[in-house]
Amino acid sequence: MRRYVLKSRHGQRGQSLAKLTSSRGAGGLCSSTLEKLKGFTCAAEPGVTHSDTRREKETGGVSGKNCDRGSTAWPPLDVPDQHSSKERLQNTEEEEREDEEEDEEVKGEESSALAAAKQGFRLSQFAKSGKDGGGGKAAEPSPPSDRNAASRPSKLMYTPLEQQVVQLKQQHKDALLAVECGYKYRFFGEDAEIAAKELNIFCHLDHNFMTCSIPTHRLFVHVRRLVSHGHKVGVVKQTEMSAIKASGASRNTLFTRQLSSLYTKSTLVGEDVNPVCRLGDVEEGPCGDVVGDPPESFLLCISENWDKLKKQLTVGLVAVQPSTGDVLMDCFADGQSRSELEARVLKINPVEILVPSDLSEQTQRLLQSITNASAQADDRVRVEKRDRAQFEFASAMNTVTEFYCHTQEKGSWSLSSVASMESPVICCLGPLIQYLQDFNLERVLRSESSFQHLSCESECMILSAATLRNLEILNNQTDGGVKGSLLWVLDHTRTPFGRRLMRKWVSQPLSDPQSISGRQDAVQEMLESDSVTLNSTRSLLSHLPDLERGICSIYHKKSSTQEFYLISSSLCRVGLELQALVPAIQSQISSKLLQGLLLDTPNLLAPAHSFLKVLNEKAAKTGNKTELFSDLSGFPVLQERREQIQSVLGEIQDHRKEIRLKLKAPALDYATVSGQEFLIEVKNSQASTVPPDWVKISSTKAVGRYHSAFLVERYKTLQQLRGQLLLDCQREWIHFLDQFGEHYHTMKRAISHLATMDCLFSLAEVAKQGDYCRPEVCENRRQIMIRDGRHPAIDLLMGEHSQYVPNHTELQGDGRRTMIITGPNMGGKSSYIRQVALICVMAHMGSYVPAFEARLGILDSIYTRMGASDNIYKGRSTFMEELTEASAIVSRATERSLVILDELGRGTSTHDGIAIAHATLEYFIRDVKALTLFVTHYPPLCDLERAYPQHVSNYHMAFLLNEPDIATDTDDGDVQPEFITFLYQLIEGAAGRSYGLNVARLADIPDPILRTAARKARELENVVNARRRNKKVLSDLWSISDRSSLMQWLQAN
Repeated sequence: MRRYVLKSRHGQRGQSLAKLTSSRGAGGLCSSTLEKLKGFTCAAEPGVTHSDTRREKETGGVSGKNCDRGSTAWPPLDVPDQHSSKERLQNTEEEEREDEEEDEEVKGEESSALAAAKQGFRLSQFAKSGKDGGGGKAAEPSPPSDRNAASRPSKLMYTPLEQQVVQLKQQHKDALLAVECGYKYRFFGEDAEIAAKELNIFCHLDHNFMTCSIPTHRLFVHVRRLVSHGHKVGVVKQTEMSAIKASGASRNTLFTRQLSSLYTKSTLVGEDVNPVCRLGDVEEGPCGDVVGDPPESFLLCISENWDKLKKQLTVGLVAVQPSTGDVLMDCFADGQSRSELEARVLKINPVEILVPSDLSEQTQRLLQSITNASAQADDRVRVEKRDRAQFEFASAMNTVTEFYCHTQEKGSWSLSSVASMESPVICCLGPLIQYLQDFNLERVLRSESSFQHLSCESECMILSAATLRNLEILNNQTDGGVKGSLLWVLDHTRTPFGRRLMRKWVSQPLSDPQSISGRQDAVQEMLESDSVTLNSTRSLLSHLPDLERGICSIYHKKSSTQEFYLISSSLCRVGLELQALVPAIQSQISSKLLQGLLLDTPNLLAPAHSFLKVLNEKAAKTGNKTELFSDLSGFPVLQERREQIQSVLGEIQDHRKEIRLKLKAPALDYATVSGQEFLIEVKNSQASTVPPDWVKISSTKAVGRYHSAFLVERYKTLQQLRGQLLLDCQREWIHFLDQFGEHYHTMKRAISHLATMDCLFSLAEVAKQGDYCRPEVCENRRQIMIRDGRHPAIDLLMGEHSQYVPNHTELQGDGRRTMIITGPNMGGKSSYIRQVALICVMAHMGSYVPAFEARLGILDSIYTRMGASDNIYKGRSTFMEELTEASAIVSRATERSLVILDELGRGTSTHDGIAIAHATLEYFIRDVKALTLFVTHYPPLCDLERAYPQHVSNYHMAFLLNEPDIATDTDDGDVQPEFITFLYQLIEGAAGRSYGLNVARLADIPDPILRTAARKARELENVVNARRRNKKVLSDLWSISDRSSLMQWLQAN
């Protein structure tokens, strides 16, 4: 067996590493690690024989002078045989204690080699199967390359800490483990390589594995960074108190460690990742190096069920936001394009998706296109694949039944209610319960009030995925950001929970006229009222922490004392201030919605006061749980433990009298140095007076510090009691959080009221902008009448100096319900139709709209088909994507829908495009009877006005054609393209041409190309005009029936 020479603790290790093979399979090293390990060489002892060298070569390892201890892989741990057990090896475990630089070595004789394990384990298991955050299973251990490998004694000697880490890693193969070691958290093996790369920290070789470390107080920063890059991160903590361990039978053994928490993008809930310390943190915002919480952090679970008889796909989904307690569920039929699923995913905006391993190819393509939509890795959606068996109805139903049958909480689901859910929803709920149980976050699924149906057509307007994209409702299409979107225009909220609610309002407009009118009344009162009450309420919402996430963290029993105090004190402050405003609210506010919100909130927040009174503010803000409860009458266990500690302290204080007599020092008192308490300081000149049974703790040039035998015993007892007090306080703290959690649902309802108030104030802020009006929403009329309407986002982006040109719109369900819009390229057609749709969305939200006047009927949905782009991930060409969207609109639109079709049919030949566009538009006019805006560059479509004069009208965007520049022949025979001025004004009538060459000029196409294009356009136009003349001549000649009519035709021509 090869032996290695170890130098002193602070000296450089005697071994170094020679060249490692480039093969990853040999040592398990990646190229980055090979670079890091250059310069390390391993010197074998002179006794190494040639057979040892040959054996290393046979195993595919390093060469004869190489040291396989440098591997980042976990080599197989062989069971030691009887011969090897005779050898005694001295091993070292490093435990950081005082600071980040110092290590404490725990040395002990081992009776047998430490190379023992239950099965082969390679480091490829030490990381996830994919570094993109997927949750697949780790790779299986590769078989040994040498058949005699099992009979050889192992060359790798693991320290006790490494053995412990190996066992933990085998239990959690898909997570990066941060292991607590003293005052650091350490990563090992390939986990260390990944963490070092993502966190930009140093990774080095230590004993058998690569390792890197982070300080304890920066854990939340680094966990958030790793999670933001799609990794699952596990935090492993020491489960033993040092004081208690020192007095036990296991005082010379390794600290026990267990996985205390797991984190992914959707499960960032807990003390380790939410270090709220003071109210100032809310005002200052997160630090620059801390990855902040996303606006939404939904975990979405998707299941699919294919009905062979009906040949129909049914999709179930359940989305849960563990940080806020919101749960959404839905069940719907979908087609090959997965447009229904896409719309819901865009509305939910999940950060993590849970899917079965055998997901259909179409859905995989959709999710792939969504996850790759962001160019930045930390913005991408994490996809976790689970075993298909979990998604089968029988298995999922067993999980759900077992979960809900033991639920005793007030307001929780009854088993009968859960069993009545649609089977696709059950198939999602089962795996979701199992997944959240790994994180101890499953409690949010127990409450019935937390569940909401995502798509309730009777309450909300339907906005398809294409509509959300094309109208830029949640994000702009330029860079995917919020600026320029409708959400950006409307979001002036002051609280995080208000911001989340505003996003929901924008993506799910109301379809109930009474609810719309209630919001409009509230906004109008906020605009017109001079009440101090409303101003006080608005200022009260400023600088509030994220109450919604805070109470949910408490509900999960994962809140720190700092976070609990901040949340509970904020709730009490809001409740007290609103309670003081109750008389003014009752007398000054007329809106029923505002009155209900403001009067109900103080009563709902009342329970928070009793919890806040129990806490010691100073201890809560510093995280000191031993002094946390100011009144211990309700905590008998803590009271008893405190009395025991005080008793020991009293004995120690009484012991001073004896010490003073022995040392003849009546003024002597205990000293505390570097955390060591009750030290007896004796001058070195008086050292002869110190009794022999005293223990010397430390010394300086002037004094020596001692503990008497009595102090040694009592101080040890005191440390044990203090450690036990910490454990007792932790148990009482968890129980305290559980008691607060009983009021979770009432608190959440109060915070929902505050979020609604915040959104109404935001809409009032929007209405204060110039030329906004309150729209009139009529339930029984199908119409859109807008005078001087403007695009809300463009109007705001252009500002006051560059005025947006307003336009009228008039569509009547029983009259002219279809507008065919033509005009020059870049004339403003697309902006106009978007503005109409956005004004409709704003009106259904209860918001004021950018127009002089607006009267609208209730719409059940808005569908759009705009733009030209392929979809590579879904395997669809530009024209296929265009027709797929059109097909979805044809099948779903109703007479109460607003349909917007922009240049349908342009992705193919002219004749096919005109035919498809003509047939589709005629179908909407004659059969669907929806309110329709149709933009086209095909002049023949304008003929539909003559075919359906009562329902169709032609419009075009006005322009000025500069007369001197009208295409004229120059001296050299070239034709110059036209130059036009856009007026952006919608007027009646069809435009004869589209003037595309003018756009080519604006795009700086070279002049020779423009002249050639103009000449070619003139030629094609002449050919078409000639054909039209010839056709007319033939038609006229065909109608001639006698000589007189022939003579008349000859005279006319």
